[in-house]
Amino acid sequence: MARAVVLAAGRSRRMGEGVNKQLVLLAGRPVLAHSLAVLEECTAVEEYVVVVAPGEEEKISRLARAGWGCRKLAAAVPGGETRQESVCRGLAALPPDTRIVVVHDGARPFITVELVNRVISAAALWGAAIPAVPVKETVKKAAGSFVAATVDREGLWLAQTPQAFFYSLLREAHLRAGKNGAAATDDAALLEVLGTRVRIVEGSVFNIKITTPEDLDLARAIAAAPGGGAAGDPPQ
Repeated sequence: MARAVVLAAGRSRRMGEGVNKQLVLLAGRPVLAHSLAVLEECTAVEEYVVVVAPGEEEKISRLARAGWGCRKLAAAVPGGETRQESVCRGLAALPPDTRIVVVHDGARPFITVELVNRVISAAALWGAAIPAVPVKETVKKAAGSFVAATVDREGLWLAQTPQAFFYSLLREAHLRAGKNGAAATDDAALLEVLGTRVRIVEGSVFNIKITTPEDLDLARAIAAAPGGGAAGDPPQ
């Protein structure tokens, strides 16, 4: 069994003033509710904590439990100034006997039970696992507004969440990063610094992260496609 940390504390600056992207409606439900529904359905996840903007703990707890039917929600805890700090606070809210922890961005509503299970299974074998998709486009490195070089895309992957780790390993990685002042944009990068091999499992091109209004438009198109929407399932 695993426990999860769901990150929903972002300030949503690129979505517009006063907009909380986690609560924007997508296929009739808030974006965050889609991710939580999948974790509720996933029998490999025992419980989860949601990291929210400070001051929204009671509101999100009430919505999740009374409005979205979330039975596995253990707590809503306040996030920090950075994603990294928010993950730390989420990890601290989990019981110390947690073996595997799943870290997921609440703004990725199209995860599936099957994906969560595959990431957990890979983490159980390797200690750390992430979903990712191979880069298909030509990649350019820029210098200002001009192309500086074309990057070989062979072996390049785009990382997604949910990511899963041995809880003890991820806690150690965050503690060391805090002491050293190291920063990373995802948790796998902190494990890489420790020399831990991170297993890649095939992700999904539909597992998008909603960051901008354009992302929301795309998410609504995915949800409206045949087979999309209800539980974060990608269209068939």
